[in-house]
Amino acid sequence: MKAMVCEAFGGPEVLALRDLPDPPAPGADEIQVRIRARGVQYVDVLMLAGKYQYRPEPPFIPGGEAAGEVVAVGSAVADFRVGDRVMSRHGLGACAELGNAKAALCDKIPDAMSLEHAGVFRGAYSTAYHALLQRGRLQAGEWVLVHGAAGGIGIAAIQVAKLFGAKVIATASTEEKRAVCLEEGADHAIDYRGGFTDKVKELTGGKGVDIVYDPIGDKVGEESLRCLAWCGRLLILGFLGGGPSTIKSNYLLIKGIDAIGVRIGGLNEANPALAIANMKELTRLAGEGKLKPRISHRFPLEQAREALQAVIDRAVIGKAVLVS
Repeated sequence: MKAMVCEAFGGPEVLALRDLPDPPAPGADEIQVRIRARGVQYVDVLMLAGKYQYRPEPPFIPGGEAAGEVVAVGSAVADFRVGDRVMSRHGLGACAELGNAKAALCDKIPDAMSLEHAGVFRGAYSTAYHALLQRGRLQAGEWVLVHGAAGGIGIAAIQVAKLFGAKVIATASTEEKRAVCLEEGADHAIDYRGGFTDKVKELTGGKGVDIVYDPIGDKVGEESLRCLAWCGRLLILGFLGGGPSTIKSNYLLIKGIDAIGVRIGGLNEANPALAIANMKELTRLAGEGKLKPRISHRFPLEQAREALQAVIDRAVIGKAVLVS
């Protein structure tokens, strides 16, 4: 099989297309998937650089989410057959033509969903769903401020929040990205550069938002505290802005704010049953047409370096997918 291999820590340039032996037959509780589509995530960028919480040593095949067809089934697997279209979760290895995955961590693709959309669905939507509904305790009618709203987990957050009855203010850096946020259902889309507190307060009638969904961190996270209403929740998803925020405890005290960390990998490790149940529900909603990823960039597998660079350059709106 062909695979993109990380041969040293660094940027996208460390990836090389290699011919490798096919994976072994799947274990008893596994399926083997001929992978047709893979999501490209910022996590992959961090992993190549050796800066992610999980730090595999090179050489390794990156990629954690994929979609394709089942080509072999383990002896204890009852829910899948050869030929089934599946979304698969991989610790590593999705950037290859074949991959083995635990059957319990895979889901059949709804008939109306393309392989490309299935290949980029799992990470973004499981993150948004867990963050907003389970960590953020979202209630219908609440205001949600979504930062990085034109990214993969940002668009997923807009869709999930609107589906469950929230009012959404999206922030994005360009007019094109803000227009996309409105197309995806946001009630308002604003430029966060130069400050956003006054605009958020104006849009919410002076109240502030109930939830901030923040994958940016740094100064954006700090200013977000001033946008929160009484008993608001700050959801901390990452630090794309350059580093963690300095959270002032007096803001938390005075407004009764909860600062809540969200890491989908932590959920998968600590409560795998909940993570699996979440994906079953998300797959059902996708099958009903209520959730759909937005793909702005498509690359063949051998152009994984270009795909990752597009993510680094923030050229991607929604998701990028690698196809083969």
